[in-house]
Amino acid sequence: MIGIVDYGSGNVYAIANIYKRLNIDYLISGNTNELQRATHLLLPGVGAFDETMRILNNSGLKNFLDEMVLEKKKPVLGICVGMQLLAEGSEEGDLQGFGWIKGYVKKFDESLLEQKPHLPHLGWNTVEIQKVHQIFKNIDHQKGFYFLHSYFFDCSHIDDVLGTTNYGLTYASAINRDNIFGMQFHPEKSHLNGLTIFNNFSKI
Repeated sequence: MIGIVDYGSGNVYAIANIYKRLNIDYLISGNTNELQRATHLLLPGVGAFDETMRILNNSGLKNFLDEMVLEKKKPVLGICVGMQLLAEGSEEGDLQGFGWIKGYVKKFDESLLEQKPHLPHLGWNTVEIQKVHQIFKNIDHQKGFYFLHSYFFDCSHIDDVLGTTNYGLTYASAINRDNIFGMQFHPEKSHLNGLTIFNNFSKI
């Protein structure tokens, strides 16, 4: 069962609709007792870094997720801001992130960007796979994925980079360490490719 963690992000129901379409059991909840039933955890991604971390800290979800992911090794997928929360911190705020994958979230340097408007990075772009993993099985890489963000995950260890995207610079748009996954793009807006990502994740 996919546990979609509800911390006020706006895209939880879009993700839920995809799992409903795939006929895969899911629940949407911010309640730790309910989320314990989940075999997989998903961190949605609409919102600001500090605001989201503050909700997670104050609700007890931060400590709960640490236990589920680090101790019980449940697969977790962070999307957009949900991916950025996996880092140690962000230029967008002052609070610490989960720190599950070493790295820091930085804002794009607009001087490197030719296409206007420079930010956010908006629309379709490709992901170059850096290491083979089943979560990208049956993906049409030419079609790519839908992005909407102004900050990127500056990954400390190259071994944690699953895929890269170029937008002024080449950055980690997909990351992975053990049972922990992050996608900077929005699978729920990426048509068949996104559907495939969600399906693949459920089988990990």
